[in-house]
Amino acid sequence: MLRTLATTVVAALAAIGLTSGVANAATLDYVALGDSYSSGVGAGSYLDSSSCKRSSNAYPVLYAGQTSASLNFQACSGAKTSDVLNNQVSALSDETDLVTISVGGNDAGFAGVMQDCILGGDSGCKTAIDNAKAFVNGTLPGLLEKTYGEIRSRAPEATVIVLGYPHFYKIGGSCSVGLSDTSRGYINSGADALDSVIQKEASEAGFAFADVRPAFTGHEICSGSAWLHSVTYPIDESYHPTATGQAQGYYPSLVAALG
Repeated sequence: MLRTLATTVVAALAAIGLTSGVANAATLDYVALGDSYSSGVGAGSYLDSSSCKRSSNAYPVLYAGQTSASLNFQACSGAKTSDVLNNQVSALSDETDLVTISVGGNDAGFAGVMQDCILGGDSGCKTAIDNAKAFVNGTLPGLLEKTYGEIRSRAPEATVIVLGYPHFYKIGGSCSVGLSDTSRGYINSGADALDSVIQKEASEAGFAFADVRPAFTGHEICSGSAWLHSVTYPIDESYHPTATGQAQGYYPSLVAALG
């Protein structure tokens, strides 16, 4: 299909910085779905006053800027798979060329897990992570399968890229206060469990998976060069990518997944 070919060609050109004067020849219909990691919470420069906190520094906006794609920016802070199905997928159609999505962390109770780890010590953190992993391995696959199936049904010609989540912490890093390295390790293992299930379900749906963990290696919290916020104000921006994390972590991971 012409649109699919255009997606591949323009993405390849974007990877080497040669999009000027080319992308306009075949404007891409791009729909960005998902949660706060796709809306750009933590990256600042928000586009409106809504609680979705869609940022002009988020990877969907960066990609659209590089390719002159027509972006329908649906990703929203706090979104679960049910929110994607109820509020976001209506933006898709058989004219959609590219879809990106990150989702699953809120279904698994991300915010509550972090609170338990902060307040409950190593024991409380382990319990919270173990409970989250049980959900991720037992319940989340069905939720993702339903969500990915609806995306494919509504956008049958689209290239779909599913983006994962980074490790939050560098173990043995520069942090001298806060969580113990034991709890930090539990949290990273939770991200691994989540990414493993997301990758498997994306593959089974015929979608590409963009693993952001390699890009964030050396830039976790406690690394001394973090692309993620630690506990911050506003509190909802805690543990989310900075503008640099979006630009140098998520954006190049998307480009690489597009091939």
